[in-house]
Amino acid sequence: MNDDFLAPTLAHLEWLVAAPTENPPKRIDESGILDRITRELGAGFEVDFVDLGDGSFNLFARRGAPRILWNFHLDTVPAAPDWDGSPFALRVEVDRARAVGLGACDIKGAVAAMLTAVQRTKGDVALLFSTDEEAGKGRCIAAFLERGLSFDGVVVAEPTKGHAVLAHRGIGTASGRFRGEAGHASRADALSASATHEAIRWGAAALAHAEASMTKPSESSNAALSGLRFNLGRIEGGEKPNVVAAEARVRFGVRPPPGVLPQEAVAQFQSLAPRAERVDWEPGFFGSALPAGSADTADLLRASGEALAARLGLPLGPAVDFWTEAALFSARGYAAIVYGPGDIAQAHTQNEWVALTELARAAATYHKLLAHPH
Repeated sequence: MNDDFLAPTLAHLEWLVAAPTENPPKRIDESGILDRITRELGAGFEVDFVDLGDGSFNLFARRGAPRILWNFHLDTVPAAPDWDGSPFALRVEVDRARAVGLGACDIKGAVAAMLTAVQRTKGDVALLFSTDEEAGKGRCIAAFLERGLSFDGVVVAEPTKGHAVLAHRGIGTASGRFRGEAGHASRADALSASATHEAIRWGAAALAHAEASMTKPSESSNAALSGLRFNLGRIEGGEKPNVVAAEARVRFGVRPPPGVLPQEAVAQFQSLAPRAERVDWEPGFFGSALPAGSADTADLLRASGEALAARLGLPLGPAVDFWTEAALFSARGYAAIVYGPGDIAQAHTQNEWVALTELARAAATYHKLLAHPH
């Protein structure tokens, strides 16, 4: 472990964790984190701050004439219940070689490592700090992409155990409102009249479809991403046992592999409704896989991502099932990869943590790349 990089990185991580940037409620500006980052970057940076409203902000900082963009999101999920101590007080557990705090893994540890590298170098660098990744809407990145800035590649920080990830699943979400006929539960047609029964029948068909997809030959060039990931995140409806439900609502998400459009995957699940005339669907968020596009386009973008990782000297890691905003950059034709310290298994958890060795290694890697631009 490189203690020379670890100590300043932990010092940065302490104030980063202390800044409450939970999303929701998205009180990013009140946390003071954007002003603090601007001060820590210091002289030599051209800083552009954009308020997109509703607690969404972009902080774009550029020094020199960089060709690579580094993206970090500052928002976290709300703290899980029953933390050991305050989620906003960084706890360094030397005996377990880890730093514990809300966002330490996802992804403030990477922010801390980059700030350490920036303060020790004078090389060209472009940094985009966005604030609504955990909302799952990509509003900050979409607004930034409208600027049409030119970069050879984009590195999006997420927990990848210090490896460059070239591929991950897409994501599509939707909500549905099933309609029934209210009445007494003793009515003869209660089984078919109930909206909750209708929703459950659809849910059973959806689960069966997802399970069957795992046994089909992979349509993706990456076998690790075969099949569909499906989650019925919420189902509610009805009033009481003796009343036939007039309405039931569901929310679900699908994560298809590269080469399969999320809109198409969501439509497949919606088509499984027993009676289409009794359900109204509302689209949610759609994010392409990494690499983005059709099979042919995805292959070309994957090659560009692999070339970017080689250019930066980052070791390649396996494809991952979780979605990242690297896909939004890929969809606009940028060579995009995902890289950062930490393990996704520790993200969004009670007592979230990141290994000290990974923090030190990330800071050393960032320092090397900024000191000797590629």
